[in-house]
Amino acid sequence: MPSIVKTLRVVSDPNRLRILLLLRAEELSVAELQEILVMGQSTISTHLSQLKQAGLVEDRRTGKSNLYRSSDPAGTSGAGGATCGGAGVLEGLLTEAAKEIPEAATDQAAMRSVLKKRQDRMRSFFDSMAGRLGRDYVPGKSWKSLTEALLRLMPPMAIADLGAGEGAFSLLLAQQAKKVIAVDSSARMIEVGREQALRHGVENVEYRLGDMEEVPVADGEVDLVFFSQSLHHALHPEHAIQEAWRILRPGGRVVILDLAKHRFEEARELYADEWLGFSETELEAMLEKAGFASVQTAVVDKEPETPQFQTLLAVGNKQI
Repeated sequence: MPSIVKTLRVVSDPNRLRILLLLRAEELSVAELQEILVMGQSTISTHLSQLKQAGLVEDRRTGKSNLYRSSDPAGTSGAGGATCGGAGVLEGLLTEAAKEIPEAATDQAAMRSVLKKRQDRMRSFFDSMAGRLGRDYVPGKSWKSLTEALLRLMPPMAIADLGAGEGAFSLLLAQQAKKVIAVDSSARMIEVGREQALRHGVENVEYRLGDMEEVPVADGEVDLVFFSQSLHHALHPEHAIQEAWRILRPGGRVVILDLAKHRFEEARELYADEWLGFSETELEAMLEKAGFASVQTAVVDKEPETPQFQTLLAVGNKQI
């Protein structure tokens, strides 16, 4: 943040305050801001440019567009501690603006609608894939990586498979587990999973419809949480990992199999990927922030065909 005076000058416009209130809560694209604020693209781009120049907004490239979010002024440095004070002034200003700007509440409701549409697009993709995932190619799914994860399991136990899809891996885990709770946001996937469990006579798998960021599982209900190539579909991966910590019993473990960070942008359209994988450092940081200890990460597989997806394994413990 350059200075308090410059910051106040930039945020003196009510529309820029509305944008900051939105970006303080969620990353959004220009198109999504257009839909929420009912403004033209050029107007919003101009406001974002001014906010970015003031150090109040930052962006990251995702596919063909950018996602914008509010910067963390407290994370920058300034002479004599002026930055920290500026951050406090801005936070107080935004809090008051939320009360005084008539459109603020409507903007938040519109943002929730936009985010729901984003999730619905992903859910629609998986609904269309239900019953075909075992036959169609999905990057990162390999028996080698699954075996690496299974070596770390301690049966018998209660297991949550988050982002389970149609439950093929849940059925595998059920062979040794006390019970498996398979959670997925696609109703069609859940339906197919239940049909497969019935067909194979598996009775210790329970399918639950829900989002991995708001898991329909009670606190401390399971011994192991598993993400198998599902975390990169979460809007907020850190929230999903925090949910994993919540539903684990003390002494429980989380196991994550996902794609290592890559640059194959087509994956967003082909496979409804929200994130292009994760680095070992990113996964380790999210796990430790959620409270997990003894975190370990490793690349356990690399596909020979272009784009040569790599599979990343991460494990962590919830301390007793």
